[in-house]
Amino acid sequence: MHQLTDYELMLLVKLKRQEALSVLYDRFASLVYSYAFRAVRDEQAAREIVQSVFVRLWTTDSDYSEDKGKYTNWLITITRNITIDWLRKQRRQSEGIVPFTAEQMARIPDDEGDSPEASIERESIKGQIRVAYRYLSGPQIELLEHFYWQGFTLRELAARYGEPLGTVKNRLHQALKILRRHLALEGE
Repeated sequence: MHQLTDYELMLLVKLKRQEALSVLYDRFASLVYSYAFRAVRDEQAAREIVQSVFVRLWTTDSDYSEDKGKYTNWLITITRNITIDWLRKQRRQSEGIVPFTAEQMARIPDDEGDSPEASIERESIKGQIRVAYRYLSGPQIELLEHFYWQGFTLRELAARYGEPLGTVKNRLHQALKILRRHLALEGE
């Protein structure tokens, strides 16, 4: 079972093969935890998010397709959505803002069980993102952090910044365009 690809394991998960989910959990729980912990800064909450992610893989009919990208990207998207739901729930309950600083971005916990190749790839991607961030303005970085890491909706951000929704959407689009352009240049 351990030699199967992520795609093959997901097919078995859809057939309710518990061992396949267990293998996926062993492979990716630390990655999911790292992402969740970085966003929520709470160990217990990060563990709950990890559990929610794998429960969702087991209970829903969501389809992963190899044609649409890497499995890790698909899994992180699910993790991001669940994390944002958790953050929004906390915000509603406390009516406060989740604190986040730019320095926290550099503190992504590394999985010591990763292969050297995976660690090198992760560090390379982090470096590319750091370089690409240099091309963004302070407000663009703040917008990305609020939207992607703190779970604000575009409407909430428009109200927070006192700007029209279309302006906030355009700012986000421009920031992502800059990142894409410079990440593509870094990757070449």
